[in-house]
Amino acid sequence: QVQLVESGGGSVQAGGSLRLSCAASGRTFSSYAMGWFRQAPGKEREFIAAISWSGAGTDYPDSVKGRFTISRDSAKNTVYLQMNSLNPEDTAVYYCAAKKGALRTSAGEYNVWGQGTQVTVSS
Repeated sequence: QVQLVESGGGSVQAGGSLRLSCAASGRTFSSYAMGWFRQAPGKEREFIAAISWSGAGTDYPDSVKGRFTISRDSAKNTVYLQMNSLNPEDTAVYYCAAKKGALRTSAGEYNVWGQGTQVTVSS
C-alpha cells in the first residue's frame, strides 16, 4: 500500500497560483488512481480533481474546471495539482488520496490519504 505526503501549500493573493505535490511511496504507485480533495472549516470534504492510473483520464468539478490541472509523473511517484486564478473560496486544507482501479469522484472510494496541506487565498 502506498503512503502519501502533500507539499506546496501556502498563502497567496487572489488571482495567484500554487502547485501542490503529492509524493507516494511504494512500488505499486502506477496502479493507483489519484485524487485531490479539499476541506474548508465547517464544510464537508469536496472533490477537486482525479486522474486515472495511466494518466489518460482526468475529472474535475465545475467549480475548478479550467483553473486547476491534475497530472502525474510515475517516474517520480508524484501527483501534482496546478491551481491558477485562485480566489478566497479556494481556501481549505487540500488532501491527496489514492485508490486501486478506476478514478472516482467520491471521497469514500479512496482508502489511502495524505495528511493535508493548507492553502490560504487572501482578497
